[in-house]
Amino acid sequence: MSTSRAMVQASHPLPALAVSAVAAGLAASTDRSLGSVVVATAAVLAGQLSVGWLNDLIDATRDTQVGRTDKPLATGAVASSSVRAAFNVSAVAAVILSLFSGVPAGAAHIAALASAWAYDLGVKATAFSVVPFAVAFGLLPAFLSMGAPGAPFPPLWLMGAAAALGSAAHFVNVLPDLADDAATGVHGLPHRLGPSASRIATAALVLTTSVLLVFGPPGTPSPLGLAAVPLAVGILVVGFLLDGRPRSRAAFRAVMLVALIDVALLLHTGVSSA
Repeated sequence: MSTSRAMVQASHPLPALAVSAVAAGLAASTDRSLGSVVVATAAVLAGQLSVGWLNDLIDATRDTQVGRTDKPLATGAVASSSVRAAFNVSAVAAVILSLFSGVPAGAAHIAALASAWAYDLGVKATAFSVVPFAVAFGLLPAFLSMGAPGAPFPPLWLMGAAAALGSAAHFVNVLPDLADDAATGVHGLPHRLGPSASRIATAALVLTTSVLLVFGPPGTPSPLGLAAVPLAVGILVVGFLLDGRPRSRAAFRAVMLVALIDVALLLHTGVSSA
């Protein structure tokens, strides 16, 4: 594996790009200018990359112990000093880019990043492991909305939907690694609940997200919105059926796909209607 490819893999590129796409959609639904949307999206992308690199840095020893061949640091495909430097640069860039949206909005995103970093630094191994995801995702609409002209605070249904989606992502991302995590002393909330209960929690949280996005805005839900809920159910069913394979990420990818559907719903509804 080339060093550049290893660096990309260590950043957890799939969730980083998915969250950045969600952020771009949310930012575009506000009154931000195109340049402001681009800068805000870049801030989110830089932040997500920093979270991914920090995660692999902290987990390098545990990943090596359990023989994770999909982790570049564990296989020696990339040096820890390179990943540490990438984390430092991306973290600083995320903070600076966030402040271009104004102090209140920037503070919301920095708080979200601090929550995500706290997860990497140890909260992941506690019964409160879901909290950083709920906080970080819940604050994302605040960052994107308050950075628009007039700094409007986002509607609570939107923040609730984002928090529920982030919590679901935590559960489904941990599920394939329950055994490896347990062997290295990581006992977050999904580990304590077990795989079956965690899958049920994931499905409930993702469906809660869809329902909030469809029925949260004032007025009668659109036909598109009403069709999205059963579509989300179908995607989740397929994702969870395929998730039985070893180290499968099918359920995680299903959640990300539902997230993109939710972004389409949000753009169709419009934040200004809240």
